[in-house]
Amino acid sequence: LPNAIEIANYPHRLRQNPAPRLGWLRAFHGIYRPWVAVETLASVRETHPAASLLMIGPDNYDGALERTQASVRELRLEDAVIFAGGVPKADVPAWLDRAEIFLNTTALESFGVAAVEAAACGLPLVTTNVGELPYLWHDGEDALLVPPDDPAAMAAAVLRLLNEPGLAESLSRNGRLKAEQFDWARILPQWEALFEGMR
Repeated sequence: LPNAIEIANYPHRLRQNPAPRLGWLRAFHGIYRPWVAVETLASVRETHPAASLLMIGPDNYDGALERTQASVRELRLEDAVIFAGGVPKADVPAWLDRAEIFLNTTALESFGVAAVEAAACGLPLVTTNVGELPYLWHDGEDALLVPPDDPAAMAAAVLRLLNEPGLAESLSRNGRLKAEQFDWARILPQWEALFEGMR
C-alpha cells in the first residue's frame, strides 16, 4: 500500500506561467543527490539568470550538505540558493508555495512523499525515474521524468516548463489529481481492509 498525506493540509496553487524559482525538499543525504539540484540551477541560469533554488531539509550528517554547499560556492550561486534547513511538517506547504517548479533529484526511491507533497501544492514536478517513481508518475502527463545524476537533462526539463505553453499548467493540475489519490481518506480504508482480511 502507498504512503499517504492529509491532502487538505496542502493548498493547491495552479502554476500556469511559472517563474524560474526551483524548490527541493528532502534530508541532505547522499542518496537524494542534493548537489544535482544546484548543478541544474547553474544550467538554467545560463538562459534565465534570475533563476533561484530553495532547498528545504535537515542535514543527515553524511557529507551531502557540505558537498552541496561546496557546489554552490564553486558555481558562484551564493546569491541564488537558499538553505531553509529542516522545517516542521505543518510548515512544509507554506515553504513549498515559495517555489514554482519542484526538483526531485533522488538516486533511490521507494515512494517519494516529498514529490507527492509538492504536486499537491501545484508545483510541476521534475523527477528522476528511479525506483517506484516511473510507476507512480507518467512522463509528460503529471511529471517530467529524467535519468538520475543528470543535471543537464533535469535543466532541459525545467526549461520545457518555462518555455512550452500549457505544459506547466497541465502538470500542475494533473499532479494535484495524482496527489489526491494518496489522501488518507482513500488509503486508510485500504489498510482497514488489509487488517480485516488478516483476522
